[in-house]
Amino acid sequence: MQTPSVTKPLWQTYLLFLAPMVLSNFLQSMSGTVNSIYIGQMLGTQALAAVSGMFPVVFFFIALVIGLGAGAGVLIGQAWGAREPHMVKAIAGATLLLGVLIGLLAAVLGSVFARQALTGLGTPADVLDDAVAYAHVMMWILPSLLVFVLFTQLLRGVSDTVSPLLALVVSTCVGLALTPAFIRGWFGLPQLGIQSAAYAGLAGNLAAMAWLAWRLIRKNHPLAPDREFFAALRLDRVILGKVLRIGLPTGVQMIVLSLSELVILALVNQHGSQATAAYGAVTQIVNYVQFPALSIAITASILGAQAIGAGQLERMGPILRTGLLINVCLTGGLIVLGYLLSHWLLGLFLTEDSTRAMAEHLLHIMLWSLLLFGFQAIIGGIMRASGTVLVPVVIAIVCVVGVQLPAAYWLDGQFGLQGVWMAFPVAYLGMLVLQTLYYKLVWQHQKIERLV
Repeated sequence: MQTPSVTKPLWQTYLLFLAPMVLSNFLQSMSGTVNSIYIGQMLGTQALAAVSGMFPVVFFFIALVIGLGAGAGVLIGQAWGAREPHMVKAIAGATLLLGVLIGLLAAVLGSVFARQALTGLGTPADVLDDAVAYAHVMMWILPSLLVFVLFTQLLRGVSDTVSPLLALVVSTCVGLALTPAFIRGWFGLPQLGIQSAAYAGLAGNLAAMAWLAWRLIRKNHPLAPDREFFAALRLDRVILGKVLRIGLPTGVQMIVLSLSELVILALVNQHGSQATAAYGAVTQIVNYVQFPALSIAITASILGAQAIGAGQLERMGPILRTGLLINVCLTGGLIVLGYLLSHWLLGLFLTEDSTRAMAEHLLHIMLWSLLLFGFQAIIGGIMRASGTVLVPVVIAIVCVVGVQLPAAYWLDGQFGLQGVWMAFPVAYLGMLVLQTLYYKLVWQHQKIERLV
């Protein structure tokens, strides 16, 4: 692995970094979709409902770990840019150990309080017992899932996005092959019923981590699990303080955004099952456009952190401008495709013509605003590279809680269901304006220094 060359065109560096990340996002989405199809088709609707009830609990812990990874990724990027591999290992070791402890705590608390948590989330009584059985297995395999998610994030700090992609291919292939085998008891395997996807996921994670360890050791990777790496597995309070200062606000932002989605869904549900089905279909398409925009922001953050670590602050402006340009081309291109192919794409999810027409109208209202979402995310990512995270996160939360949700309620009353979707562009525009103002008026005038 080498730090990015200052002579390589930035757009090329971006694309080399981006392509594996975008493919990884696609694989993760596809894996979840196929697993849901397996469970729904082979075990029935009730089984699918029981499994779905665990998602908010698991997402809470994944959000915390993604926050940790975001914080550690910035510090690792700076250390890697400064050519300090020993510091890279120290940051990774401290962060991974904390991730393991969070996973173990989640496993214990989650398994003990699974029934109470699922009851509190309103899990229907007819699937509660199945949901609790699934939850017990899911919570005990959570440590391995969190470590896998966290470690792949840390690899990106040293510009390695290929290893996480290949590991995800291994995990996905093993998981998708074993889920139906466990459901049906093929090849002499036990029939595990509703717990099949959880056990298959565990096998996939363990296989991927074993393969990843072999690959990193073979390549003499800076984050290879060697003796020096294991020696770095200790809770360094100074390093973890910096990781948490950057990472916790990011994790909180993800949790708030997911909760706001539940509020939006509750508003949509008031318009009937047809509106709910349209919401689900539109969200599927939006995710495939939004993920690349977020990937560009992550790339900007990592490249910015490496530039700061290397003492090349003059590269921050070009990194931002290149990220914004790629957002226009990549996200903008996906948006155009979304408009042109909307009728066909929504037809993959919806069979009723009236529901598909409703979904198409809703998609057309807000799809363009994902370009604004990408712009503000990239500006926030550049600021995060220097450790400035609290104000950008507060701006995002305020625009969702203080702008989007009230606007959705008011516009819903004025225009009906389409008003709920009008609130998305309003919120994204607010985020872009405020992030830009803070970047121009405050952040650009601050002294940027290395955090490690």
